[in-house]
Amino acid sequence: MSDESPKLSLVRPLVDAALMVVVGSLIGLAVNGRLLWEVLERHALSRNDEPVAEELATRLPLPIGLEELRGLLPANALLIDARHRESYRRGHLPGARNLPWGDAGKLLPALRDEIPPQTTLVVYCSGYGCEDSFLLAQRLLQDGYRDVRVFEGGLPAWQAAGLPLEGVRP
Repeated sequence: MSDESPKLSLVRPLVDAALMVVVGSLIGLAVNGRLLWEVLERHALSRNDEPVAEELATRLPLPIGLEELRGLLPANALLIDARHRESYRRGHLPGARNLPWGDAGKLLPALRDEIPPQTTLVVYCSGYGCEDSFLLAQRLLQDGYRDVRVFEGGLPAWQAAGLPLEGVRP
C-alpha cells in the first residue's frame, strides 16, 4: 500500500499535463508563429478593414469534416484525391479527380485551364497521417484557388462512415 496522500498522487499527473500543454503550445508557436506574425503585421501596416481571418484563409486551407463535406457534394465542390495513381485506381470518393501531390507541378496547368479559381476544392488523401492533402491544398491556394479545404479524415473516414467508393476493384 502506498503512503502517499490522495492529493500528492494527483500532483504528478497534473504537472505532467501542464508541461505537455506548455510544450505543445511552444511547438505550435514555433511552427506557425512566423506566418501568423506576418499576416498580423501586414494587416496592421495596410490598415485594411478586411478581417485577418480572410487573409489567413487565402494562405492556409480550411479543414472540413465529414458531415460538412456530405452537405457540399455532389454539386457544390470538386473533390481532389492527392494520393498516388495506383491508390486512386483501387478506389476513391465518388466524383473525385486524381491529382497526386508528387505530380502537382505537371498537372496543375491543365486543372487551372479547366477549373475556375472560384470553385470550392476539397482535397483528401489517406487520413490524418497523410500530409499530401494539406501540401496540395496549400499549392492550390498559391496557384489562385480561393476556397480550398482539406478533408483530414480522408478515405479512411469516408469508409468508416460506410459511404460508397468509386472505382473499387475486387
